[in-house]
Amino acid sequence: MDVLVQKYGGTSLGTLERVSNAAQRIAQERRRGRQVVVVVSARGSRTDDLLRLAADVGPVSPSRELDQLLAVGESESAALMALALQGMGVPAVSLTGHQAGIHATGRHGDALISGIGPAPVRSVLDEGKIAVVTGFQGVNAGGDLATLGRGGSDTTAVALAASLRASACEIYTDVDGVFSADPRVLPAARCLPWIDPGVMAEMAFAGARILHTRCVELAVMEEVEVRVRNASSQARGTTIAAPSDGRPLETRRVVVAVTHDTDVARVLVHCRNGRHDLAPEVFAVLAANGTVVDLVARSGPYESEFRMGFTVRRSEAGRIRAALHEVALRFEGGVHFEENVGKVSVIGMGLLSRPEYAARLMAALSAAAIPTSWISTSQSRMSVIVPQDRTVDAVDVLHREFRLGQHELSTPPARPRPATSHPSAPV
Repeated sequence: MDVLVQKYGGTSLGTLERVSNAAQRIAQERRRGRQVVVVVSARGSRTDDLLRLAADVGPVSPSRELDQLLAVGESESAALMALALQGMGVPAVSLTGHQAGIHATGRHGDALISGIGPAPVRSVLDEGKIAVVTGFQGVNAGGDLATLGRGGSDTTAVALAASLRASACEIYTDVDGVFSADPRVLPAARCLPWIDPGVMAEMAFAGARILHTRCVELAVMEEVEVRVRNASSQARGTTIAAPSDGRPLETRRVVVAVTHDTDVARVLVHCRNGRHDLAPEVFAVLAANGTVVDLVARSGPYESEFRMGFTVRRSEAGRIRAALHEVALRFEGGVHFEENVGKVSVIGMGLLSRPEYAARLMAALSAAAIPTSWISTSQSRMSVIVPQDRTVDAVDVLHREFRLGQHELSTPPARPRPATSHPSAPV
């Protein structure tokens, strides 16, 4: 039987009315003869409330006990959803990540899914019930609960869809789909009906907060079709999958979207001894702290001073500051952090093959008197650093420059559903 995985985020479950509305949508899919697995996030601001509660007790840092506390939010959502479905006469069972066979590895607060034993969820489905699974959590090798960090519930949903060979994974949120820019800051942005997974992965990394990078990367690796939809409407949303007929569809445009990120800090490491390459030590610090870097550049091997620049998330700068200073000081160097910046990215296909697009980007920002500093280009992304207070202006300028408000495609072509009788495999 066809399996569908649906994931509902915190805003989609923020009130009991929204929980009921989601339950009705889930029940409708079951009436269509599908087996449904539901993944839920904590409701509304529940996770933030729990973090504040922990902070009232003492210093908060990722730990076993904090994971135990934060998991309460998802467990509450799963139980409420199962009760709502049962109240409608629809049999449902709530499962924690552990009960659903989700295994995790890595440090508390930022664990990774290492595999899923699908038998527990399969058993619930075979009994004719809906499985409601807590997102954001799994069990590690020591038997402890471990939370998955940013985007954890989305990643849980995609991982379950891959393990169960589901026909699709639907991610329900508070917007109609994936847009050509953030519609909250740019009303002219349009919803993209179809988008290539590789392009979506770049958008997620570059600041599009509709899906987290880990979720998209897993969907690409496991060939899971993801659909982003609005929990409060019947809008068709955005389908994220490679087109079945090989046509580029939305990516027939060279530029598909503009994203922005204001959680950015620019870091410059330097030392007078240009003969010593500090890059290995710098990357070791970043790796030890799990810090993702972007826009990396460094001086050449024959210069008198070593210089290396990169960007990190501003929210993570504090945990690497002291370690980087310690490394630099050993070689009479220093580290400078600049935090009043933003990153704006143009996302598309074949950008390196068309240098005129980088010229257009720089010319448009210059004409709008928006200062720029570091820039990085690849086949699918051009990113530039701008002053933080001009970030939204830059999004508007580039959205108009590349005419992203104009429609080229009304509906995506139909895709055949994959067979659902494949043996389950670890993710």
